[in-house]
Amino acid sequence: MSDRFLLGHGTENDFVVLPDPDGDRWPEHRLDAALVRRLCERRSGLGGDGVLRVVRSRHVPDAPAVLGDDLARCEWFMDHRNADGSHAEMCGNGVRLFLHVLVSEGLLDRAACADGVVVGTRGGPRRVGAGADGTYWVDMGPARPFGHGEATVSGQAFGGQAVSMGNPHLVCLTDADLDSLDLTRQPGFDAGLFPEGVNVEFVRVLARPAEGADAHVRLRVHERGVGETRSCGTGACATAYAALAAGSDAPQRGTVVVDVPGGRLTVDVSPGTTVLHGPAVVVAAGELTPEWLAA
Repeated sequence: MSDRFLLGHGTENDFVVLPDPDGDRWPEHRLDAALVRRLCERRSGLGGDGVLRVVRSRHVPDAPAVLGDDLARCEWFMDHRNADGSHAEMCGNGVRLFLHVLVSEGLLDRAACADGVVVGTRGGPRRVGAGADGTYWVDMGPARPFGHGEATVSGQAFGGQAVSMGNPHLVCLTDADLDSLDLTRQPGFDAGLFPEGVNVEFVRVLARPAEGADAHVRLRVHERGVGETRSCGTGACATAYAALAAGSDAPQRGTVVVDVPGGRLTVDVSPGTTVLHGPAVVVAAGELTPEWLAA
């Protein structure tokens, strides 16, 4: 057996993917935080915003605790780590890539995924499906607002809506020039509202929605444990909810086009859930060398 890897991305939110169906190549004691950080290094490693281990749920020690009664219906588990080595609850771009890898590796039949398959994540089960046009969709669950907060960048304050998508977000709608924001460092935030850190979205609502959409936004995001990324699926969903909710107390429903630096995503928002649509691609495949692993 080899230490095989894949490199892939969803709207340029990129990942090192480790196929490990039977859980015997990359168990927890081997895929530790230090190794994840090395894999994600863009100069001395493979480079990525995170690591996705493709593994059956029964081989993941904490899967029973995070999935509960849903464990039996989740054959596959997206074991997702941030670039800093920490565990992550959920990633909308990552889970689309995860399903794409299951299909491209012959572990699932694409036609059988049209209506979706349930994948385990540390944010709970998620239904992910393959579209007829080659893209993928994922039922991300409901957007849950939980207050308002403030982010600071270079001394400038931005008010925002706190939204949970299984992970915490602060969505800041602003008229500021998004390109001028320095997101090389973590924006300041209220640690009382976000004790485990937060993904911070800076969002410009565009005047004219794209055809067929109820709203159209442009987004930059700083992800906890990673830094600024080219895209964020949970952030797109949190943003879509906040954009529709701005100035309205009515239950949110509509389609929002979200432009991120890495491309375009579409989010369907309803009172019960959000559904994220977008591409996923495998860029390369290879094998880690003993020389690098032993270094």
